[in-house]
Amino acid sequence: MATNHIISKVTVDSFLDDELLEKIKPVTELLVDGWGTFISKHSERLIVTRKGQSPQEASLSTLQAVFISGQGVSLSSDVVEECAKRGIPIHFLDFSGKSLAGLYSSQLTGTVKTRREQLKAYSDERGVTLAKAFASGKIHNQINLLRYMSKNRAGKDPLLVDELKQTAADMEALSDELKRLTATNIDSIREQVLSLEGRAAVLYWEKARRLLLVEAGWDSREGQGATDLVNSLLNYGYGILYSRIENALLLAGLDPYGGFTHTDRPGKPSLVFDLIEEFRQPVVDRVVFALLNLKTSLQQDEAGLLLPDTRRLLAKKILERLSEGRESYESKKQTLQYILFNQARHLATYVRGDLGHPYTPFECRW
Repeated sequence: MATNHIISKVTVDSFLDDELLEKIKPVTELLVDGWGTFISKHSERLIVTRKGQSPQEASLSTLQAVFISGQGVSLSSDVVEECAKRGIPIHFLDFSGKSLAGLYSSQLTGTVKTRREQLKAYSDERGVTLAKAFASGKIHNQINLLRYMSKNRAGKDPLLVDELKQTAADMEALSDELKRLTATNIDSIREQVLSLEGRAAVLYWEKARRLLLVEAGWDSREGQGATDLVNSLLNYGYGILYSRIENALLLAGLDPYGGFTHTDRPGKPSLVFDLIEEFRQPVVDRVVFALLNLKTSLQQDEAGLLLPDTRRLLAKKILERLSEGRESYESKKQTLQYILFNQARHLATYVRGDLGHPYTPFECRW
């Protein structure tokens, strides 16, 4: 892929046109961590150097994002300038994978109509449609990942498989209840949506824990601040996915902070938290559970933080899943990266009234 400019054709309301979507399919990411690491630019390449290690290079012509994890990493102003010119975002993550900041090209602000309609949609039925779609997509992807994980368990643990069938039926019932909700604005049913989503999540995590083939010392799902291995892996993986979701929303002309299901709060990218619900299971959960079931060496320090080699391996596997994992989507097999960006574009065209039908979530098959 040769992309001298990631934003190849500017439209009035979105940078995500068909030409760009075609170029998004093969993804190249630069992952940088480690105290004392320096990123510089030389000709058409970024150079990563660290004392005592051989320099690493990344071609700017194929690079689509830079991830900087942890502390002690520095970069030159030439790197920032060149990435901005080419539309390559630079994401900063902490050791747990939480997104701290992102540097983007200032050209991504020319999307007035989309953002105006996005804000209006919060107060009408479009916001209700979107909130229900995000939650429905999450529930069905949870069901389908449980089914995927149990495919080879029928002969070994038939009782667990029978329990899973009942769990799937219970989660489907919650999804059906969600679809029956009606309102003229999301504020009037938000608590009901979150309650149904939360009840489904309790069922999902309990069965996911039991479907692991290894003893991982994992009792329940915990967010930021968790110190056990499984939750730490999930949280770090979600941090990487947050960055990709935010980038897709910006390119689609949307405001990452104007969400529907998740309420507004300073510093909280609510729309990122909304759209990510469609992709947690097929992108992050599937990778984490696979690494655990394969008994991959995954290590933490005494404080419960993932060690650098583990962070790099997890990030590598998640980005490979995005760029190489193909799923059925709109009658074709597409990469998850392509699907993610296209869903952001569908979201933008829906709030503008250009989609032609209600927004529908991505549901991964099992």
